[in-house]
Amino acid sequence: MKSMPSEYILPIEKKTTEKLWPNGWWRLMEMRIGIIPLPVYLLLLALITGFISTGKVPSDISVSIALLAVGGFSCAELGKRLPVMRNIGAAAIFATFIPSYLAFKHLLPGMVLKNVVDFTKSTNFLYLFIASIIVGSILSMDRTVLIKGFIKIFVPLAAGSVAAAVVGTAVGTLLGLGAYHTFFYIVVPIMAGGVGEGAIPLSIGYSGILHQAQGDVFAQVLPPVMLGSLTAIMLAGVLNFVGKKYPHLTGEGRLQPGEHDEMHPAEEEGPGNTDIGHIAAAGITAISLYMFGLMCCKLFDFPAPVAMLFIAVILKLSRAVSPQLQQGSFVVYKFFSTAVTYPLLFAIGVSMTPWDKLVSAFNVLNLITIVSTVATLMATGFMVGRRLNLYPIETAILNACHSGQGGTGDVAILTAANRMQMMPFAQIATRIGGAITVTLTLIAMAQLK
Repeated sequence: MKSMPSEYILPIEKKTTEKLWPNGWWRLMEMRIGIIPLPVYLLLLALITGFISTGKVPSDISVSIALLAVGGFSCAELGKRLPVMRNIGAAAIFATFIPSYLAFKHLLPGMVLKNVVDFTKSTNFLYLFIASIIVGSILSMDRTVLIKGFIKIFVPLAAGSVAAAVVGTAVGTLLGLGAYHTFFYIVVPIMAGGVGEGAIPLSIGYSGILHQAQGDVFAQVLPPVMLGSLTAIMLAGVLNFVGKKYPHLTGEGRLQPGEHDEMHPAEEEGPGNTDIGHIAAAGITAISLYMFGLMCCKLFDFPAPVAMLFIAVILKLSRAVSPQLQQGSFVVYKFFSTAVTYPLLFAIGVSMTPWDKLVSAFNVLNLITIVSTVATLMATGFMVGRRLNLYPIETAILNACHSGQGGTGDVAILTAANRMQMMPFAQIATRIGGAITVTLTLIAMAQLK
């Protein structure tokens, strides 16, 4: 048999080489853990392990970002692969509560734990995230329905709060917890607006009225806050699943029929049609509005995120922001919702979610009372929203944010529901709804003393 001429062999070898490199490598790079290409993910794991073995993990921002990305997307990936739980927000739950457990059990290396906690508390990048999400979603929202939506959400929020207070207190009383204890120490903390804006001022007020140690009171009101938030995350995930089965019940993040983003479809694909300068300008605009909120907080004791939200609404309604800057804001919003959510939840789990406090609420009577309170809050929002010609699933999710763990709970709930664009409304439900709840509750307790 004659051998094949060399000119016929070389192209075959060349074709084989091209198939393995770079095409095969490119396919490997497109396999991702969250947003991290698989080879990069493995490299980061190896580098983190190497730093730990040397006895010192660098504290600079680049290393902190890598730790949060690897931890957050690893936990989220586990949740996304569970057959049933992935449809009800398992990614957000895992990204928050697995690191909380690992930190409590000292299963995270001490150097990693210190790096994450120090970075989270010193940078407070939760509010950078919230600022970017709020400004981006507000500036890309339909102007004609924006103000109507802000007015309308107070109706299902108020109705849900009243119904949840009645039902939750009744359930706890029937279970033998006592009406007074159930209302003031279980039901109200759930709807108080989280830890910093809810449980802490609530415990300070209780301790002053009842002449008890603030730390002891705080230890009682914190577990319902955390377990209520966990319940809201899971139920929000369930509602996201229901919305896929019954699309007429949901606007997929839009609050009312007829609402639409002002970005054109081509512009929603990403930064390809948006100048990088506009994106950078949008980022500094979001930071500027957050600083405006901080100043309002110092001068008027008004929550910074809410002040920032209101000024963003004013800028949108007055057409003070150019279309190009609106497009840049939309890209900033998409970037933070895609790339930062799960690393942020990992940071929250490690540094702001004490596992022991969460577990202490896990007794049957408390659990039934808390679940019935949150479920009533959301169910009332669903029904009232439908009567007001709002999408019922969206209004139920907003009511869920009223029972969340403050800004951190809003992030987790909206992530589980896949509706991060509702952050502005969620902040209203959490901050203003929580402030009203705390104020009225302290007045009531003072009268009942």
